[in-house]
Amino acid sequence: MTDAKKAQKKATTPTRRTKPTDRTDAAADGFTEEERSAMKERAKELRAASRGGSRASKAEKAAEAEAEVVAKIAELPDEDRVLAERVHALVKANAPELAPRLWYGMPAYAKDGKVLCFFQPASKFKARYATLGFNDVATLDEGVMWPTAFALTGLDPAVEDRIAALLKTAVH
Repeated sequence: MTDAKKAQKKATTPTRRTKPTDRTDAAADGFTEEERSAMKERAKELRAASRGGSRASKAEKAAEAEAEVVAKIAELPDEDRVLAERVHALVKANAPELAPRLWYGMPAYAKDGKVLCFFQPASKFKARYATLGFNDVATLDEGVMWPTAFALTGLDPAVEDRIAALLKTAVH
């Protein structure tokens, strides 16, 4: 190609715009640092699951997943940790068929491989309160509108009874 043709091609080829790389605020990509961190944790969880791991038995893998959940709970700040430990105990007592696992770096409990409920610590997204959430597989349907997430600032016997009832409904 001659120099003239190269110059003509360059003049008619649109220049590629590049994104500014110095923007690190949430407005740059629409996600907060906490949200990006949660997405990275989820990607890590998916990579680990796709590798299949060792030839460990199903029971060994379940024990390993529960150990990861317990370790993640232990890392939480005191207020979140106390709530998460109690929620974990309530799940184990009232829905032992649910499999503990991490989901976006949060303690979660799955039925048939799908996350049924999860504990979102207040510290995870710098929120005012922790959340106990249920996904659609929980089928907590009540008419045409029902809650799927519950704010938790503390646990008392009435709240624990409500959580137990929700868990029992969700797993059946």
